[in-house]
Amino acid sequence: MDTPLNSCAKPTDWKTLYRAAILEASASRIRQRVTEAEKAVLVRQRELFYADGSAEEMEALEDALYALRAFRTAYHHTEAA
Repeated sequence: MDTPLNSCAKPTDWKTLYRAAILEASASRIRQRVTEAEKAVLVRQRELFYADGSAEEMEALEDALYALRAFRTAYHHTEAA
C-alpha cells in the first residue's frame, strides 16, 4: 500500500491501520505500520473494556493483535535471513 496514512488517524480506526500494516509493500515501512496498528488495537480494546463493547469486536481485536504479532515475528525472521 503506497498511500500514506493520515498521522492523525483515530485510534478507533484500528481496522484501517491493521489493513495498512498487513498490506504494506514497502519493507522499510512495515515495522512502523505494524506498530501503529498494534497501538490502535490496544487503545480500542481498552475503550471497549470500559464501555462494555461487543464480544464480536473484542474477538476481532484479539485476532488482529495475534496476527500483527505473528506478522512482526515472520518479518523479523525474514530480515535476519
